[in-house]
Amino acid sequence: MDAPGLRLGTRASALARAQADRVRAALEAAHAGLRVEMVFIRTSGDAGAQGALGAGGVKGLFVKEIEEALLAGAIDAGVHSMKDLPASLPLGLVVGAVPARASAHDVLLSDGAGGLSGLPLGACVGTASVRRRAQLLARRRDLEIVSLRGNVDTRLRKWRGGEVDALILAAAGLERLGLSDPGARALSIDEFLPAVGQGALALECRGDDARTRALLAAIEDQPTAAATVAERAFLLAVGGDCNTPLAAHATIEGGGLRLRALVTDLDGRRWLEDTASAPLADAAGLGRALAERLLAAGAAEVLGR
Repeated sequence: MDAPGLRLGTRASALARAQADRVRAALEAAHAGLRVEMVFIRTSGDAGAQGALGAGGVKGLFVKEIEEALLAGAIDAGVHSMKDLPASLPLGLVVGAVPARASAHDVLLSDGAGGLSGLPLGACVGTASVRRRAQLLARRRDLEIVSLRGNVDTRLRKWRGGEVDALILAAAGLERLGLSDPGARALSIDEFLPAVGQGALALECRGDDARTRALLAAIEDQPTAAATVAERAFLLAVGGDCNTPLAAHATIEGGGLRLRALVTDLDGRRWLEDTASAPLADAAGLGRALAERLLAAGAAEVLGR
């Protein structure tokens, strides 16, 4: 394919750069002669915008300016952490490809051993995620949850500086940055359900840009794409955003998809969880069907709607 160049938009944080650089390398390996130009875009979230978050919440703050650059034709594709992407995309934009997923689980960082059960009574755990907060409190009512924002390095520095006793981060972010810590303990997906799209990247582009869509398609991982379609369909159908304590994770089993999802209240006291399976071709239908089951079981009331 004759492909002289492609402008790839990304945030400028260390993690965003690492993720975008992997995408750039994959695209250039897949298309001989392709030149990928990295375009760094400062988002509202990077600027530390405060106040009302709007319909997209924090997620919208971290993707808004990249999507505006796409719609304006300033870039050809944008790289996002899938879990940062709102359930609904602006008119004219699509997820053009989803590369192979990294680890989807969370990691607990603390000075002691034994994971969550090994934390001392009343330990302070840092996280800004309502999903993590709810699951932590459901397992340990004694914990004090401290809202901790910032990039991975900032949060690690605050934990090492003693601002909190423990910290929860996504394993994928640590892996992509090449970071490791002797205090890190993996939280299994069975124990601690991850966010929708966690560990996956979304390559967003204009729906009518056939050339870019063809270039991106070469690095799509179909199992990851199907799994994230199911997870995002659940998110959209249940009516969730970054301020909603919910989780969903899909896996490939026996040639089909198995989706597990949960919704809770903010303190993890009211908890609804279910699992369903479907063929790969019906990924979106699987997400919608599981959302309908949880809504029928009272999910809207649990979520305070």
